[in-house]
Amino acid sequence: MRDPQTDRQGMGSVWINLAVLLAGVLLLLGIASSKFSARLGMPVLVLFLAVGMLAGSEGIGRIPFENYDLANSIGSVALALILFDGGLRTSLASVRRVWRPALALSTLGVLLTSVLTGVAAAWVLKLPILQGLLLGSIVGSTDAAAVFSVLRSSGLKLPERLISTLEVESGSNDPMAIFLTLGLIGVITGSTSSGQELALLFLAQFGVGSIAGVGVGRLATWVINRINLDYPGLYPLLALAFGLVAFGLAAVLGGSGFLAVYVAGIVLGSSSLVFRRGIFSFHDATAWLGQIVLFVMLGLLSFPSRLLAVAWDGLLIALVLILVARPLAVCVAAWPFRFRRRELTFLSWVGLKGAVPITLATFPLMAGVPQSQLIFNAVFFVVLLSAITQGWSLPLVARWLQIGRPADPTPALSVEINALRKVDGEIVDYTVKAKAQVAGQRLRELALPDGVLVTLILRGREVVMPRGSTALEPGDHVFVAMRTKLQPLIDRLFDPDPEAPALPVEQLLMFNAATTLAQLHRFFGLPLPLEISPRTAAQKLGQLLAEAPPPGRLRLGPLGLQAGVDSDHVAVRCLADGVAIAAQPGAVADELAPRNPP
Repeated sequence: MRDPQTDRQGMGSVWINLAVLLAGVLLLLGIASSKFSARLGMPVLVLFLAVGMLAGSEGIGRIPFENYDLANSIGSVALALILFDGGLRTSLASVRRVWRPALALSTLGVLLTSVLTGVAAAWVLKLPILQGLLLGSIVGSTDAAAVFSVLRSSGLKLPERLISTLEVESGSNDPMAIFLTLGLIGVITGSTSSGQELALLFLAQFGVGSIAGVGVGRLATWVINRINLDYPGLYPLLALAFGLVAFGLAAVLGGSGFLAVYVAGIVLGSSSLVFRRGIFSFHDATAWLGQIVLFVMLGLLSFPSRLLAVAWDGLLIALVLILVARPLAVCVAAWPFRFRRRELTFLSWVGLKGAVPITLATFPLMAGVPQSQLIFNAVFFVVLLSAITQGWSLPLVARWLQIGRPADPTPALSVEINALRKVDGEIVDYTVKAKAQVAGQRLRELALPDGVLVTLILRGREVVMPRGSTALEPGDHVFVAMRTKLQPLIDRLFDPDPEAPALPVEQLLMFNAATTLAQLHRFFGLPLPLEISPRTAAQKLGQLLAEAPPPGRLRLGPLGLQAGVDSDHVAVRCLADGVAIAAQPGAVADELAPRNPP
């Protein structure tokens, strides 16, 4: 006689094996769909959704899935992984540069978008105004997962300020959407009855999330650089653990876990880390895994028949959102920050919706809000339409507005260095563009400072060993080893449209004595004077020494020269009102002190 308990255990093992097999098949299909997304001109997240819908209860896979609680939980974890990776790749410098417009878009912009869309939704779907505003709040934010995915796969390199604004806005506007959604659910269900409670919810979402993110990010940086693990593969897992701690801590304390994990990623990614490249590579993979799991699961959660039932109403709501609400919100929120009209148009168009709205749409279902199923179906349709139309057309709109340029091609050769101790150095792969300052220049003409070395040049599939006479051609991949602090200056040399130079104030740079004054002007991105001496900086210093006793000083255009005693090197210190140049840094260190500006 067979034991029923043994039979149940056997059946449980079979179901687990089938679940693992199914997860593997869906993951393979998701990865395969990403391979064809660029060829089809379709955002990869739409293809992930399509895989899930085909595998769902009304697709060919016939997999029944309608567990909104489980979907909400899985979606939150996947979004945390995506946002943590996005934060790691968002530099603190770019946040400082764009935090004002990004904050305006993530607060005032989300509020205006939600209200305008909500009023339209209430009229179109014949819902009470509060339910309509609830729908507007759910779709009011720009989705980070969608933005990161589309920007990665668009094949575009956008202006730094524009792409930073989009990334910081999409990574930081979830608290506003969550606040509006939870606040309206509380008002509708009667669990929130006072303005004081709403104000506390608002402060908790932003305040607790920000503080938890900064605190955990700094702690993670300190621990990663000092723990000295025996197994390098544990460093990425350690970083991931801190990201999950930031998310969970903020959520437990009543704040926004999404904001916390994004801020923790920014703090960690902007710090000097051991095993930095390994950490970034690992979290790039986890972000892709999060996107595949998230969008395939949301596809499983959808029912095409229900989407068709709200298609016309959803189309009207989407048109109001895309063509009216988002553009008006962007104009009001971003206009004071002097964006050009074409940039405002692009910001309006890239108000992509994705996983966050669908995840938020499960909140009314779990809270028992009247008409919540209709709201969920309408939100899903609006997100699908936004992802297809806006995501697919993003490169076309960018070209039409003459914004950005094609992204650099992936080189046939990669250099992988993982520092297991804290080191002050980087190896950076640059692609030479036709309009870049280095294009057509021989290496000896670039006047690179000490601490910068061109190590390898890849021309097509041919490896070129760099020499002083080697000229850089458009399309070359140039691998440059450098001190970390010098990277912003070297970045400008390879940028075809560099921004205004940001001189490294108080840094002491050393150049070869053969460097000319014109080369120094070009290196620092300073305009050349109408008349400039053809002599080298060292020769000019020698002339200056002969004409005036040390420490004779002379200003040539924006550069200030200061006399030295040797001609082997010239030393440059950037000051607040110019650049001081002297010979042999060891001999004239005192003369280059900031207290003696040129």
